[in-house]
Amino acid sequence: MNVTLKRWLKRIALGFAGLIVLLLLIAGAVWMYFHPSIARREQLVYGKRHGHDLILDVVRPLKPNGLGVALMVSGGWKSGTNAFHPWMVAPLIRRGYTVLAVSHVSQPESTVMESFDDVSRGVRYIRAHAAEFGIDPNRLGVVGGSAGGHFSLMLATRGGPGPANAPDPVDRESSAVQTVAIFYPVTDLVDLGPSTENLHDGGPPKSFVRAFGMDRTNHAPWPVIAREMSPLYHLSSNLPPTLIYHGDADTLVPLEQSQRYQAAVRKLGGTVELVVHPGGKHGWLSMLWDLLAFADWFDKYLPTSAGKYR
Repeated sequence: MNVTLKRWLKRIALGFAGLIVLLLLIAGAVWMYFHPSIARREQLVYGKRHGHDLILDVVRPLKPNGLGVALMVSGGWKSGTNAFHPWMVAPLIRRGYTVLAVSHVSQPESTVMESFDDVSRGVRYIRAHAAEFGIDPNRLGVVGGSAGGHFSLMLATRGGPGPANAPDPVDRESSAVQTVAIFYPVTDLVDLGPSTENLHDGGPPKSFVRAFGMDRTNHAPWPVIAREMSPLYHLSSNLPPTLIYHGDADTLVPLEQSQRYQAAVRKLGGTVELVVHPGGKHGWLSMLWDLLAFADWFDKYLPTSAGKYR
């Protein structure tokens, strides 16, 4: 083997070794970013449903900014105590936000209507314990995706003070939120549009009949339920600023769900920014990085939102 060839082989080996080291450094940096130092309280019970505890996890950064973001832990209107991991919201934690992950009993054991009541109770619980969690009860954001986005908008449009005479002081608190940042939410169950869940038979989404406590042979109650559980039909001129990320290739919850919501809120003078992810289906790989934009949204609107929005 001549000297020139040996030199080239050595350079290739060194280059390959350098590339391996660089990749390991990048992987280590990414791992560290998504595993920030936190103080965590798990399995806090905020209520009961069908004999099950309703669970809340609190993740607090070591340098909190005094503001909280409620995470709706829900996909397909299913939830669970093991469905949340802090790395999922690392960009928010690193920005100083205390994240409060609200879980609920999964459908069909709990209907979507019951679960909305429960996550509303979760937000009321957060407010009642705000001092304990080190957050401002008058400035609360909410984040979620799909069903979690649906619940987030339900809180944004239907949230408000509880009955002043409720026996439990928690239930007297407000379930309103002051800022919203979400992924591909369901906004209109009355008109599912081109969703693959739409059978065009005047009934609920085909895979979620039992989730709404419905019978496949009787659609009579559906128009009332659909309207009650659609954020689009509960709009007002005092809605919290909302950021929505939605893929234009989503066939489960089509982009038009967010487009129609944005148009309707803007007619009332509200703030809804819709970011379309080209080629995005019902989820995409870079969603974790999109949370950086969510953090920017909360930075912009949450500090000035005290006492506003329902």
